[in-house]
Amino acid sequence: MSGAPLYGLVLAGGRATRMGRDKASLEYAGKPQLVRAMELLAPHVRRAFVSVRREQAQKPVQHAYETIVDLTPDLGPLGGIQAALAAHPANAWLILACDLPFLGEATLEYLILHRASARLATAFRSRSDGLPEPLCAIYEPASRDAIEAWIKAGERCPRAWMRRSDIALIELPDPRALDNINTSAEYAAASAALRERRRLNVRYFALLREQAGRNAEMVESAARTPQELYEELRVQHGLQLAPEHLRVAVNDEFGDWSQPLAEGDTVVFLPPVAGG
Repeated sequence: MSGAPLYGLVLAGGRATRMGRDKASLEYAGKPQLVRAMELLAPHVRRAFVSVRREQAQKPVQHAYETIVDLTPDLGPLGGIQAALAAHPANAWLILACDLPFLGEATLEYLILHRASARLATAFRSRSDGLPEPLCAIYEPASRDAIEAWIKAGERCPRAWMRRSDIALIELPDPRALDNINTSAEYAAASAALRERRRLNVRYFALLREQAGRNAEMVESAARTPQELYEELRVQHGLQLAPEHLRVAVNDEFGDWSQPLAEGDTVVFLPPVAGG
């Protein structure tokens, strides 16, 4: 990674959801989502802020952090991005929506690793429609003037701005990472799914070790099978071998690609061995 120093902003200026509650206050695993988002963001940036509308600045959860207040009312997420770029114009900004309960460390690291500082922004490509995902993205200092011009033209959609701008699009390692929550049913489903996330130990050998750039790692994943886990890691690390060319072992025993995984399992993906 190179370019301007990276600051972070969690967008918590949204209005109440259809549940009648601010998304920032929704709790997962005993913590408000804003707290979870800030804990995820803070280790990767020099300073981390919360974006708020002026009337929200003194809310208890938001007030626990440094805040940046929207400059222009009624712009939605674009107002937070505009205010951040204006507050510290020499810095790049890692922007996160506060309603992404499935966003994890690996996805954020992948974004930072693939930052294209010579472009206006770096964003994930949506798995559903191929369009940019503007609310988990890095905005470079050079994007400020282009965004200001966009706003002056009467526009307010950051995704539409990205579609018309010189940005880098990268693939999303975890297909669920940017799923957001808008209804009570979605909140209940997300809470249940997060309870099912498990920590898995992954080991790499031979060519896979070279491609992954590591011997082993501990990942937190909602993958239910080795097949789902390998697909996540394949995108994240650029693994080039197809599953049909590999064997999988779980807890030191050769297994099936569709067998269920459990908390703490050790999963090994074994490429073919040359010679012999």
